[in-house]
Amino acid sequence: MDPKESLIEYPSDFPIKVMGATHADFAATIIEVVAKYDPTFHEGKLQSRPSAKGNYTGLTCIVRATSREMLDDVYRALSSHHMVKMVL
Repeated sequence: MDPKESLIEYPSDFPIKVMGATHADFAATIIEVVAKYDPTFHEGKLQSRPSAKGNYTGLTCIVRATSREMLDDVYRALSSHHMVKMVL
């Protein structure tokens, strides 16, 4: 994709929502996955919210996106992880 066609200016902070079953290691695992692609990512760039019944956890990760390819790689890595149910 031509960078001029993108609606996102790079680099920029980009929110990614990740949902999965509630688990003690869910947030730490997601931090580990995202940090492989964004070395500046840390726990302070993550917000957690449990579902109404507490069965699921939603995380918002603020990623420092440097390119469309980088965002695509993060989405692919998160989407393919066994603990993740959905990535938005």
